[in-house]
Amino acid sequence: MTLDQLRVFAVVAQHQHITKAAKALNMTASAVSAAVTTLEQRHGVSLFDRVGRSIVLNQTGRIFLERAQKVLLEAKAAETVLDDLADLERGELSIMASQTIGAHWLPRRLARFHARYPGISLDMRMGNTEAAADAVEAGLIEIGLVEGRIDRPVLSSRVVAADEMIIVVAPDHPLADGRPVDRAGLAAQSWVLREAGSGTRGAFEALAESENLTMPALHVAMVLPGNEAVLGAVEAGVGATLTSRSAASTALSAGLLREAAYPPVPRPFYLLRHKERYRSKAAAAFETLLDED
Repeated sequence: MTLDQLRVFAVVAQHQHITKAAKALNMTASAVSAAVTTLEQRHGVSLFDRVGRSIVLNQTGRIFLERAQKVLLEAKAAETVLDDLADLERGELSIMASQTIGAHWLPRRLARFHARYPGISLDMRMGNTEAAADAVEAGLIEIGLVEGRIDRPVLSSRVVAADEMIIVVAPDHPLADGRPVDRAGLAAQSWVLREAGSGTRGAFEALAESENLTMPALHVAMVLPGNEAVLGAVEAGVGATLTSRSAASTALSAGLLREAAYPPVPRPFYLLRHKERYRSKAAAAFETLLDED
């Protein structure tokens, strides 16, 4: 059994599809299929059920996947230690950022990091706040960048930047007239919200609580999984939303959205790390770069 076989198996298990796994691995489908078959035949087990054209992880495969993932994480940690000996001339930095940070705040910082350390490859992923925290806790990602506060014993969290949360509406919406918005005005609106687990949704729930409004009492017209979808629905006149100023800046400048007259809510950006896992030189260098802002 080799690490390459374990990697192939883990990716096939993730996608439950040979062709999709082959694309993710940059391999041919036949090579991926052969690697899985060799692993099964060598140990006399079946890891997947072949049902028609489908490939589904079976009970044996699920048990083995847990072990395989642990081995792959340990191998990656060992590789990171060796890369550090090259003094930032090579290696990898893995980051998961929530959507607002990943789409609007992070790209320029990643460009600066790449210019300074061109030998370090960047594994950049996006997910909501809870997904990023889960990935850091599991050791799948070294650094998480999120908007929501995370309170988990194994994770350290520190503020690295700040943004503002604002209420935005379509230009012809009643809240676009510039009159101050009070508690009654908030309660009377139809809202378009991000999904539960996102930092933006958490910020809205905190705002509602500060105004003594309960979520069941509010009219939530739509819940959508992404800033672009939410802002698009608001532009179309579905309702109001609370969003990051940086996420809405382009639409505001273009006149597609208007900011309602409600006090902006400060929102910090947090950097998450695992307290007990190895901290690579690449991660330390990236944190230093963020501190230069």
